[in-house]
Amino acid sequence: MEGTTSHPLVVARHAVGMMMEEFVSGLSTVAELLEHGRCTPALRLRLHTLAASLSQTVAWHRFDLGRHIHARRNWIARLHNAHAAGDHDMGAGLLGDLAYQAAWRRDHTTAASFLNHALTRVQNPTARCLLQLRLARTLAARGDRNERRAVPRALTAAEKHLNDAGADRPPWCAWVSEADLAVDSGQALLDLGDIGRAHRLITEGERLLPAARDKTRGVFLAYRAASYLDLKEPEPAAAVATQSLLLARHIGAPRCVQLVDDLLPRFQPYRDAQGVPELLQLAAA
Repeated sequence: MEGTTSHPLVVARHAVGMMMEEFVSGLSTVAELLEHGRCTPALRLRLHTLAASLSQTVAWHRFDLGRHIHARRNWIARLHNAHAAGDHDMGAGLLGDLAYQAAWRRDHTTAASFLNHALTRVQNPTARCLLQLRLARTLAARGDRNERRAVPRALTAAEKHLNDAGADRPPWCAWVSEADLAVDSGQALLDLGDIGRAHRLITEGERLLPAARDKTRGVFLAYRAASYLDLKEPEPAAAVATQSLLLARHIGAPRCVQLVDDLLPRFQPYRDAQGVPELLQLAAA
């Protein structure tokens, strides 16, 4: 009989856990070297940069698990190391990550404050694109009528910055692409009530996403399910929500699972629609 530890989800979680242990161990080693080791100024800058990168990786892992205090501590550690390395763009990126966490927890006022401050410091076009996309998302989600015009301005700025981006992209935001621009723009428009255009952008972005970015695909699928629900189309909503949930469980991405769980109450009025009972049963399993 096949052992329980060979289940794909268990294997994936175990592999991620082992990888994170290595990142945490590496971060401790770098911190020890910075505190007690003797090194040249140039090497010290490289160590601070490495520590910042490792802190960011650990922070996102903690965030995905819902361990927000630990995530925040690691992001703040990254901020200190980015400052020590003299990397203002990386420091601005840290503020962008803290803003993402605040927006996830529906504290859009704090998120907007972080992002506006970060945008005064960052220079790289790719980094500016990412921050403008997050600003558009959080302003749209905040729902302030006085800020509605600021959302398309931020989206236009994000598109311009992405078009201006060359090969010199900071590693922490090198992944930003046309797919992210489309989906985040669509999600912002969804919050503004422009449902048809939002759905088209989210669908296009999910199609453009590289196969290697499975966790992001799970998030995008959940966004597309929400856009179908806004269009009052429960059958395709259930289909893509099921895809998102299965993918999230397969790769061990609890944040993606949470996105689908948050949609489940919106499926209740459509319990007789094709695919909805199966989705609800899968989510309860």
